Amino acid sequence: MKIIVLKDYDTVSKEAAKIVADEIKANPSIVLGLATGSTPVGMYNELARLCSAGEISFADAVSYNLDEYVGIDINHEQSYHRFMDENLFSKVNFKDGSTHVPYTDGANPDADCRAYDEAVAAAGGIGIQILGIGSNGHIAFNEPDDVFIRRTHITSLDEQTIRDNARFFDSEADVPKQAITVGMGVIMGAKKIVIIATGANKADAVYKMVRGEVTPRVPASILQLHQDVVLLLDEAAAHKLA
Repeated sequence: MKIIVLKDYDTVSKEAAKIVADEIKANPSIVLGLATGSTPVGMYNELARLCSAGEISFADAVSYNLDEYVGIDINHEQSYHRFMDENLFSKVNFKDGSTHVPYTDGANPDADCRAYDEAVAAAGGIGIQILGIGSNGHIAFNEPDDVFIRRTHITSLDEQTIRDNARFFDSEADVPKQAITVGMGVIMGAKKIVIIATGANKADAVYKMVRGEVTPRVPASILQLHQDVVLLLDEAAAHKLA
């Protein structure tokens, strides 16, 4: 794991965008693994700027997102489908049908999960995977558990995750209690992983991810076993590693 500590969120975001942009330039038809939440917004803004400036193109790229809430419509203001459209998809030149976000309406969730894994595999797997990390150590919505779950699955959100995400909703009670999320197979199958963490509230999770034992109680710790991980931190998120 290569650890890069930078001054602040903006600097981290620009460095993440540079890494992604370099991968796109090297392989224009790359399969991108994308994340949601507040962490990658700055990176997406910079990628959109680079695309508008003609420095990169998404025309031949394909993307697969990590997760989505269960129980809200894809047009809901807090759905990850809408998040991705507002923060990246509508700002760059992906071709129609080349972006994918997992979804289940609940009628046949097992089939929906299986179909998503099959689509990622058919695309050749993820070329570069973007990740954030939850304050409880989750990646995607792989919450602390007794085992690492390999496949895309429906998960119940941890109480800490619900509290953390309440800021995006009118109240904590409005946060969905379940999500569809890729499992560790998709994440660990990526050729390259870039994980971003900023803010002092992520410092404990970062420390456990990097210095702790590999355990499903800290899902991000599994990244210690991947062959090509870049961890981008601001000074606040990195302070426990000193």
